[in-house]
Amino acid sequence: MDRESPGNRDESVEAGPTVAAVKEIFEGLPWWVKWVAVPLLALFVFGGMIMSVVGFVVGLLFKVLVFVALVAGLVYVVRKFTSSSSSSRDDW
Repeated sequence: MDRESPGNRDESVEAGPTVAAVKEIFEGLPWWVKWVAVPLLALFVFGGMIMSVVGFVVGLLFKVLVFVALVAGLVYVVRKFTSSSSSSRDDW
C-alpha cells in the first residue's frame, strides 16, 4: 500500500485545529472579541480554579508572614532576656 492513500494519512493532523488555524480564526474577529469577550469567557469558565489558586497563594504568604513575625518575636525576646541577664551566663 503506498503512502499517498487516504488510509495512511496522519490522524493527529485531523484531531484538532492547528495553531495557524486558530490564528486565522482570530484574525477575522473584531478587536473586542479578542480582548474583551474571550478573556471574560475564560474568567467565567476558569474563575473558580483561578480564585482557588490565588486563595492558596495568599494563604500561604500570610502563613509565611506570621511565621517570620513569630520567629522575629522569639529572637527579640531571647536577646532581651540574655542581654539583661548577662551576668548569669556563667551559671550555664
